[in-house]
Amino acid sequence: MIRMLALAFLFAGPAAAAPLDDLVAGHTAATRGLAGLVVVVADGKGIVRSEAYGAATIDPPRPITVATPFRVASVSKAVVAIGVLRLVEAGTLDLDSDVSRWLGWPLRNPAFPDAPVTLRQLLSHTAGIVDGPGYVLPLGVTLRDAMANGHWSPAAPGGRFAYANLNYGIVATVMEAATSERFDRLMTRLVLAPLDIDGGYNWSGASDAAIGAAAALYRTGKDETAIDPDGPWVAQVDDMRGVRPDCPVRSDAGCDLAAYVPGTNGALFSPQGGLRISALGLAKIGRMLLGGGKVDGVRLLSPASVATLMTPVWQASDRPQDNDYAGQMRCYGPGLQCLTGGHDSPVPGARWWGHLGEAYGLLAGLWVDTAGQRVLVYALTGSRDDPTKPAHVSAFPAVEEAILASLAATPTRR
Repeated sequence: MIRMLALAFLFAGPAAAAPLDDLVAGHTAATRGLAGLVVVVADGKGIVRSEAYGAATIDPPRPITVATPFRVASVSKAVVAIGVLRLVEAGTLDLDSDVSRWLGWPLRNPAFPDAPVTLRQLLSHTAGIVDGPGYVLPLGVTLRDAMANGHWSPAAPGGRFAYANLNYGIVATVMEAATSERFDRLMTRLVLAPLDIDGGYNWSGASDAAIGAAAALYRTGKDETAIDPDGPWVAQVDDMRGVRPDCPVRSDAGCDLAAYVPGTNGALFSPQGGLRISALGLAKIGRMLLGGGKVDGVRLLSPASVATLMTPVWQASDRPQDNDYAGQMRCYGPGLQCLTGGHDSPVPGARWWGHLGEAYGLLAGLWVDTAGQRVLVYALTGSRDDPTKPAHVSAFPAVEEAILASLAATPTRR
């Protein structure tokens, strides 16, 4: 395995000696080994700690760095919420209106025809939506037709928490319908370009240099059903070898995006998990939230909008109708997950805001610690562990606990 270490410490201390390289090599009880690992700690003034270990691609061998872009899975949802709040500030959207007004057709749970669905509900997974038949809607399919296939829970909108990726496909469609702009381009305009971040949803808008530097995600098996801890690494996604994908969306028949009508299927560009961005890019977004909507002289959101993102919409009450994602989600705002300091916190007592990501072998997180005035970012691009292995203290895997314990010990500037 390639092993590369990039250090950008501004402080010396115990965290500098944390054996994260041992995690990658599989020398700890927390994991049998990782394909690659990047971590960043930042505060309001900039980067405090950055490290990268292992491979961006294993064949051909290429080291990963903190500037390497990769698919960040559900951390993408937090960035979508930032885009929504920018449109709310512009008066284009609001969080509590019936989204049918923008869609142009009634989005209704058939069992509750008089209950409107709102953006606040969709962003917080309290709209009564379930993934059901699937949330990846290919080119040529409309959201309206897909919703006729059964994506509703037995609870009224606002009545329960049920994490569902399709919520964000609906949010993206509403964003498109309100602006007449394609979701991928909209997110570049609203969030990525103002922050000078080279990335994009499903690589749309990312530069050729970003694609050439991309990290693949790995498992030791063909997919999550066939993990062999001792087997070879198998690329799951983004093993592009520097070649831009022919089509940035799923399509069963051609890729005529010129004919696509914005506002009919915003799920095309994977708003729920398809953002490609580097750890440094995520840290900048975290610093923007930490700074009340401003980072490095750029004002992206108002402090009031950041406060909205960091206000719980749902908190667990151990009701059987609430699905807390195996204990990892006990608090959720309009787009951001909140850790309660209990079993859902990989670091004891942590009450952070952000989001976790898990897909195709990736485990990642962007967390804003407002009390500690710091941002914690990590991503491992593949693990030899059985994903169901219960060898952990919190609801998070042991390897995530080990990584975040190291990051949380990093000194920051006051």
